[in-house]
Amino acid sequence: MAASTTNGTPATATANQAPPTIEEFEALRRQVVELQRVSALGVLAGSVCHELNNALTPILSYAKLGLRNPDPEFRRRAFEKIQEGAERAAAITGGVLGLARPRADRRSATDLVRLAEEVLLLTAKDLSNHRVRVDFQAEGRPHARVSPAQIQQVLLNLVINARQAMPEGGTVRVRVGLDAAGRLAELSVADTGAGIAPAVLRRIFEPFFTTKSGPDETGLGGTGLGLSVCREIVEAHRGRLRAESRVGRGTTFTLRLPACPAPAQQGAA
Repeated sequence: MAASTTNGTPATATANQAPPTIEEFEALRRQVVELQRVSALGVLAGSVCHELNNALTPILSYAKLGLRNPDPEFRRRAFEKIQEGAERAAAITGGVLGLARPRADRRSATDLVRLAEEVLLLTAKDLSNHRVRVDFQAEGRPHARVSPAQIQQVLLNLVINARQAMPEGGTVRVRVGLDAAGRLAELSVADTGAGIAPAVLRRIFEPFFTTKSGPDETGLGGTGLGLSVCREIVEAHRGRLRAESRVGRGTTFTLRLPACPAPAQQGAA
């Protein structure tokens, strides 16, 4: 029986609601991307503070030693250590600021090795806490014209997914290089977890599809939106994101982007 209003007229407002417009759908999509990014930043807050403390400790120590020791050579070495610590701290804050203030409309020739290194730096403490070892290898310095913050967000999601796939610990392998033709830059993230069954693997990029019962102890995952958003970001960069998995052996996600030349160095002839 149809529902009625107080005057007896059939209530048809719900049935007659117009479907979302393209503009409304796009606005919702942007909100999902933004929420995923903010969620990742929250999870990494403790890890980032730990890494910053590790960078600042030698700066303070060598500054005190340099002030007390009048030997010029000792002071020179102390300054070098201070510089190393400051550069590490700058890399950490630079990675966080890139995620915190993304500019999707600004794309530039980006060093993908450096981008991967920044993500691994930001996730180092989180991975260590979960007994996950990192195996990182890079061949050359491939570049791609991308929004650095968005590709960083994709890599961050893939690394965290890899960690979640290994609840008892394991190894996450990150590779950066070019394909055989030299036209595509490739970034892969592999885990040594239980793997994904073929029937499930076919659906992992579907929105809201998830194999997780809910968020993990850090509050991340379980919505079924992470990989869907990642693929959307990659495809917006004219790239591709694919997954390969073997049950009992682990899963590998490979991101391919059109390669571009490295930007000319300032002062080059």
